[in-house]
Amino acid sequence: MIRVAVVDDQALVRSGFTVLVGSDPDLEVVGEAADGAEAVALAVHERPDVILMDVRMPEVDGIEATRRITADERTAGCRVLILTTFDLDEYVFEALRAGASGFLLKDTLPDELLAAIRIVADGEALLAPTVTRRLIEAFARQSAATPEANPGLDLLTEREREVLVEVAQGHTNAEVAERLFMSQATAKTHVSRLLTKLGARDRAQLVVVAYESGVVTPGGA
Repeated sequence: MIRVAVVDDQALVRSGFTVLVGSDPDLEVVGEAADGAEAVALAVHERPDVILMDVRMPEVDGIEATRRITADERTAGCRVLILTTFDLDEYVFEALRAGASGFLLKDTLPDELLAAIRIVADGEALLAPTVTRRLIEAFARQSAATPEANPGLDLLTEREREVLVEVAQGHTNAEVAERLFMSQATAKTHVSRLLTKLGARDRAQLVVVAYESGVVTPGGA
């Protein structure tokens, strides 16, 4: 059973997501929160597997809540899935930097949302494919002009660096394997090594590292 928490400042939205998630026999809603502070407290108390997190909330917003949850050793295992209204929400890139495992638009189809929860609970990152690349590129342009060095980059082999570029462009393991002429198992192994060497919690964090370090640049690789 995958344990899910729902965080949104609008009661009607929370109720809708709670009913949807609760309709799936493999998912269980363990709590709701109306703002970021409540979300942090809920995470500490319930330790949900996945937290559906709104971004724009009064007082403590979804970004700060995500940062607190992923930084706290008691709740570091909780995966945060950001739900946003706009495909170019100015806060999404910051949410990924704060430790979110991915994001989806709030108008995502019900079946896609339920599938997303499973993907994130399984430790994978989930970045809405229709908006991921242009969103990350748009906000990578607004990040610091000077690349942020990650010491783990010096440990990467040439092949691992190639895989990092593919992951940063939003490609799945299957797509990476096809593009780089390797098996899916090999692609998965390379991704695992990247996570370890770069100190990243999941693929979403690999994307952030790749852009912030300058390995991948907006509009190109």
